[in-house]
Amino acid sequence: QVQLVESGGGLVQAGNSLRLSCAASGRTLSSYIMGWFRQAPEKEREFVAAISRSGSNTYYTDSVKGRFTISRDNAKNTVYLQMNSLKPEDTAVYYCAVATSPYISGRRRYDYDYWGQGTQVTVSS
Repeated sequence: QVQLVESGGGLVQAGNSLRLSCAASGRTLSSYIMGWFRQAPEKEREFVAAISRSGSNTYYTDSVKGRFTISRDNAKNTVYLQMNSLKPEDTAVYYCAVATSPYISGRRRYDYDYWGQGTQVTVSS
């Protein structure tokens, strides 16, 4: 059993930054691949970023490369998403997710077993 709580979302102007946090309880995160997804109105939930157990390896969808950074602090049982140079098209609900199996790509929604409630990010022009 693992519970995830996202925080840090809000309303910002284009070009500004936000840092999302995902705090876990019930299990330590060090054994699991972690991911961030987002879902905009009228769109499917899409992959944003993933990070390996140690934090050594990361993967991003093309639209956020160079702007977003995923990181983790296993001692604090927390994963982060630093979002810089935000664009209106980044507006979405952002979800943190946990994959309990290591035999995954980490880039598909069905790879993940546990999800947070999501946090709203709105970027104005």
